[in-house]
Amino acid sequence: MVRHLAKYFRRRAREIARFARAQRGATAVEFALIAPAFLGVLIAIFQTAIFLFAQQTLQTAALQAGRALMTGSGSGLTQTQFTNTVCPLIQPLFTCANLMVNVQSYADFAAANTSSPTLTYNANGTVANSWSYTSGAPGQVMVVQLIYQWSVVGGPLGFILSNLPNGSAEVMGISAFRVEPY
Repeated sequence: MVRHLAKYFRRRAREIARFARAQRGATAVEFALIAPAFLGVLIAIFQTAIFLFAQQTLQTAALQAGRALMTGSGSGLTQTQFTNTVCPLIQPLFTCANLMVNVQSYADFAAANTSSPTLTYNANGTVANSWSYTSGAPGQVMVVQLIYQWSVVGGPLGFILSNLPNGSAEVMGISAFRVEPY
């Protein structure tokens, strides 16, 4: 019986050695082992790049919208009119209907609040905040906040940019300035 067992193991050892020497399909197996991690990192890089580009686009729009209010060319506009002037600046990346505009005036820079607003949601899952809008007067300190809920693709490996309860990320552009005398 020991002879039969030794013969069985010798035969299996030769098959295992032959399998170890075989090179056919090795590249496919190696790629199958590496591909999920590679694709996960690639998706994370693309998602981060697009998110940062969207963030910079919204920040640039906030600066340009703030410049209009600072120089007085945007004074007297209603919130809807002001939003309509901002929309062409963000149109390719953002949907104007989902843009939230918050413009507030303060007596001085010490009182100005530039922190991210807390979003409240109604039963439908949409934002229920009421945003303030004042076009400002000469000498006032103004803070323009453009807020958008950026939908995020959850990638493999648990990479997630979302910071809101509905799975999207809050993207915000801010501009703080003193209105010039005009």
